[in-house]
Amino acid sequence: MSEVVYDARQLKRARYAVAAVFCVHGAVTGSFATRVPWIQEHADLSAGLLGLALAFPAIGASVAMPLAGWVSHRFGARTALRGLLALWTMALILPSLAPNLLTLCLALFVYGATAGMSDVAMNALGVEIETRMKKSIMSGLHGMWSVGALIGSAAGTVAAHLGADARLHHALAAVALTAIGLVACQGVLDLQAAPEEEPPPRFSLPPKSALLIGAVGFCAVFAEGASLDWSAVYLRDVLDSSAGLAAACTTGFTLTMAIARLAGDAVVDRFGAVRTVRVGGVVAALGGVLVVAAPHPAMAMGGFALMGLGIAVVVPLAFAAAGRSGRNPSQAIAGVATITYTSGLIAPSAIGTLADATSLVVSFGLVTVLACGLAVFAGVLRTDGRDATPVAAADATAPGPKA
Repeated sequence: MSEVVYDARQLKRARYAVAAVFCVHGAVTGSFATRVPWIQEHADLSAGLLGLALAFPAIGASVAMPLAGWVSHRFGARTALRGLLALWTMALILPSLAPNLLTLCLALFVYGATAGMSDVAMNALGVEIETRMKKSIMSGLHGMWSVGALIGSAAGTVAAHLGADARLHHALAAVALTAIGLVACQGVLDLQAAPEEEPPPRFSLPPKSALLIGAVGFCAVFAEGASLDWSAVYLRDVLDSSAGLAAACTTGFTLTMAIARLAGDAVVDRFGAVRTVRVGGVVAALGGVLVVAAPHPAMAMGGFALMGLGIAVVVPLAFAAAGRSGRNPSQAIAGVATITYTSGLIAPSAIGTLADATSLVVSFGLVTVLACGLAVFAGVLRTDGRDATPVAAADATAPGPKA
């Protein structure tokens, strides 16, 4: 990249701009999730066919994410993010328009592809700002994504309660979020490739460094996906709790993760990424033990809350470590994102399959084992030979500001 120096004021503005982008990205996801029942009814799908269709966002994201690095190199980071984010926000309109399974699968493939490419672009910019500021910001950025998802979910819940047509709801939401996203993108760093710099390949396998880091992210996202999709079912079926209490457990898990991510940067700056993830793995594993051993709903709810607390910062730190692990941050981040998206895709079905063969208690025993893996393998986040704090990484890899 060409050499550009940004002062503290510009970096602070860029940080807030990227935070707004993360919030917009999350709001799209929240807006879609709340109207899935409407989309299912509109397309006249059974639960099984809906499950098949819902696999296509992850497939689209996994296929398209390697393209993000090439797009950023070709058009510059700010222009690329502006375009990719607009494609993602407008793609929100497509699923509600689908009248059958085939068109819904195609719509969700495009929806996932644009989600994945914009995800890589915004995380790459977040890592760049973190490195220049020499302090952790990635956890807070992902916390803003969670805030956006909660806002989008709240708006979608109101729309569903009022009986609004999802096509109208999503069209209005897409226009509003596109406008907000375009404004936010004006403040991000305008990084340009140097004329002599070779463009990254349009499609490539993830670098080896991303595979190891992605494995840690895989464990965290598996636990997250399992808890989000199955915590309410666990309380209802295993512990015979009420529907309201079961739903409250899932909400509590989500809120715990959002709060932990917003507060996580201060912890990472104090203790470093490796120690933070190791302790988080222990906390998540303890939560898993409480879930598996719980004789009553309150104990299980506490266990799910501990799991949310323990895994909250892992994915942001995995993206940050990937961005510092090689010469092409976007390619490494795309590799890690592909692995984590795959984990999110297979976790719910894997939990269900294992539960059918054994029980939900055994399924969450597997989640507990994977949480232990966070504590054991957290060292792969040490990309500079020490505990990977942003300050150390920046000093070790970049003696001066680079763009």
